[in-house]
Amino acid sequence: METIIEIQHLSKTFGTNEVLRDIDFSVKKGEVVCIIGSSGSGKSTLLRCINLLEKPSGGRIIYRGEDILDEKHDIHAYRTKLGMVFQQFNLFNNYNVLGNCIVGQMKVLKRSREEATKVAMKYLKVVGMDQYINAKPRQLSGGQKQRVAIARALSMEPDVMLFDEPTSALDPEMVGEVLKVMKELAELGLTMLIVTHEMGFARDVADRVVFMDQGVIVEEGPPEQVLLNPVQERTREFLSRTLNQL
Repeated sequence: METIIEIQHLSKTFGTNEVLRDIDFSVKKGEVVCIIGSSGSGKSTLLRCINLLEKPSGGRIIYRGEDILDEKHDIHAYRTKLGMVFQQFNLFNNYNVLGNCIVGQMKVLKRSREEATKVAMKYLKVVGMDQYINAKPRQLSGGQKQRVAIARALSMEPDVMLFDEPTSALDPEMVGEVLKVMKELAELGLTMLIVTHEMGFARDVADRVVFMDQGVIVEEGPPEQVLLNPVQERTREFLSRTLNQL
């Protein structure tokens, strides 16, 4: 399988606080990778470094064979290849559902309104929100907003989808509808990198689970190994605290 993103010796410091230390891992085409770990372990910072919302302090990010931290690289072009779904949806409140899904396509990808609408409708249908195209974000539930946010990211037709704890701001009864959509996307063969605390989802959907603690990768491997038969003591301790989810 083709490697889409490769992280080499990545580090990130905020002042004297070393948040990421010597991170190495890769994401292959069609792979679903779940990153787990306690709050403050560096998971979200890693995702934000990958899409350059944060500038790494050191190391390399290789995208399809090119180091995107190289000065010559076009960061904006790279960013269009990554779809990002945040905890807090980040929808544009002054646009309706359809507007949210076409504005980026038209501005960034220079698609016509007609083409952008066609693409948006395709993905709104995938997430089950095609009936709501005229609704404003304030009229939607949290789960619906997150599904629109997913459709908006998909409408840019990215190479990789990044999810930063996409269910953590949702009421419990809405978590399932978003995880169901994500599971369906995984079944479609989408390349996905997901920071999550949903252990059952990671077990059922991930090809690989990465456990982070205190800014380093402690353990990674297939879910049945990392979640059910971990090698490292730190992984076992973390899972003993969260295993009631499995």
